[in-house]
Amino acid sequence: MDYYKSVVPSQLINERGANLVVINPGSANVRIGFANQQVPFNIPHCIARHVKGSDNRLTGSVQDQVLNLQAIPSQQLEREKAYDTIASFLKIPFLDEEVESNSFPRKMGPVDGYASHQSRSETSYTWTNVMEKKTNRSLAVDTSQITLSERAEDKDAECEPSNSKADDDGESPPEEFMFKEFICGEEALKISSVEPYCLSHPIRRGHFNVSQHYPLQQVLEDLHDIWNWILTEKLHLPSGERNLYSAILVLPETFDNREIKEMLSVVLRDLKFSLAVVHQEGLAATFGNGLSTACVVNIGAQVTSVICIEDGVALPSTVLTLPYGGEDISRCLLWLQRYHQTWPPIQTNPLVKPIDMFMLNKIKESYCQIREGEYDAVAIVHSFDEVRPVGSHKTRLSALNVPPMGLFYPALLVPEEYPQPPRPWFHDYEDMLEDTWHMEFSRRPDMSDGLYLGVNSGLNMWDNYSMLPSRPKKDDKLGLAEAITSSILSTGRLDLKRKLFCSIQLIGGVSLTAGLVGAVEERVLHAIPSNEAIDTVEVLQSRTNPLFVSWKGGANTLKGKTTTVKRVVITVW
Repeated sequence: MDYYKSVVPSQLINERGANLVVINPGSANVRIGFANQQVPFNIPHCIARHVKGSDNRLTGSVQDQVLNLQAIPSQQLEREKAYDTIASFLKIPFLDEEVESNSFPRKMGPVDGYASHQSRSETSYTWTNVMEKKTNRSLAVDTSQITLSERAEDKDAECEPSNSKADDDGESPPEEFMFKEFICGEEALKISSVEPYCLSHPIRRGHFNVSQHYPLQQVLEDLHDIWNWILTEKLHLPSGERNLYSAILVLPETFDNREIKEMLSVVLRDLKFSLAVVHQEGLAATFGNGLSTACVVNIGAQVTSVICIEDGVALPSTVLTLPYGGEDISRCLLWLQRYHQTWPPIQTNPLVKPIDMFMLNKIKESYCQIREGEYDAVAIVHSFDEVRPVGSHKTRLSALNVPPMGLFYPALLVPEEYPQPPRPWFHDYEDMLEDTWHMEFSRRPDMSDGLYLGVNSGLNMWDNYSMLPSRPKKDDKLGLAEAITSSILSTGRLDLKRKLFCSIQLIGGVSLTAGLVGAVEERVLHAIPSNEAIDTVEVLQSRTNPLFVSWKGGANTLKGKTTTVKRVVITVW
């Protein structure tokens, strides 16, 4: 213990980082890596499972049950009003305003422009090969040559043996192939809909994606299989060696108590780590940037959250959750192009075809930015027509500075809706502050007694751990500037409010959008009530890639004080 009190944190990371795995799960992506890595693996948080049998309803389907595929008339009207408000701010024509081609010279971004983003848009759009060898042979076979039409001829069969016989000269018989049991990550998003696979996202809008069509047990199995695949294939950490490793879970503030418990169960029982540490994502972000006090604004793919940190302590009353993020900006981009008739005449549906959303995200990351004046760019748009090769279409996209402004005017985004899980599922009957925490897992006899806290142990694993409310405040119509202002003003003290307004930290993939920092500073300043003695707003520059800053902070939090209880560790600051 004397060693751990005197050791320098960076030295401890170097010595023990190779035995620490940091897991930062999100709705669209999961970031996993060893603590001593510079950056983690950033993998799409999804899994596609092979569907056996002849049920065509499941072929090429997506587990999510979307309620609204199109904006209803009232939403469309609000969206158009939001566009006109944004147009006035950006000094561009209104939505229905006719502009002659030569009246306003347009700024044109070439295909090879924006070198800082170009590498992120260079993506291979080819269908995933879903076949694998049935048995290991000495003779290698290029399975990528198997065409979609050839595989589609017999989807009902688990495997497709060859009818060819061995030659008389003693050559080995041809290989036999079978469908892969499941496919994870980016490859899962690129599976053709004619293939017998069902795609699932275990986390949606910051919560477990539980519904009548997607039970909790399946969600947990999918989480395990995705994480286990990354650990095995990317980190080369087999199950038999994980008892020598510890896991750090960096979890968003959106998760409920029960969801946290279930993820701990997956890490300790199923993935077989010897010890687990839980950190709040917002708090870890401040450590990742070397800060102790900040207003952390996490703009993720599907959820935006705001939380204030003071002297390394999260302030639960400041938590706000906004149900929109980068994917909503991508869908808004598609709507705008279709409205302006700049989108090619192809069937693009990001809510039905995951590869369409994947493509739209890449276009958004490469070309969208916030700036005044009309802004167009030439881009390559891809079409995905199942049994045909991927098509490419060169087109000029317009109003590329409008979609990111939806963060400040959520009516522009019209987030898709999903059916809510049964309400009793969200009601956590066992408070995490009680010693009866372990009773939640009584239905799992295969779990070691070492994972539980004994009732008579005299220790409470959640003592002194500042838990956030089980359901953070959410406002569908609250814009980003208003949310930041409301969160900071709720702290009460003038000195703290002034400090937080000058210490805003933007994290998440959307925070990389060019021009966003200036827009946040300007709009937050205007959102502060006139009776507040505050006249300065500043967004701090991130010292670490905003995509991975929370993950990096989780790896660096050994500098904090930790409380260990058997196989679960809760960090206390």
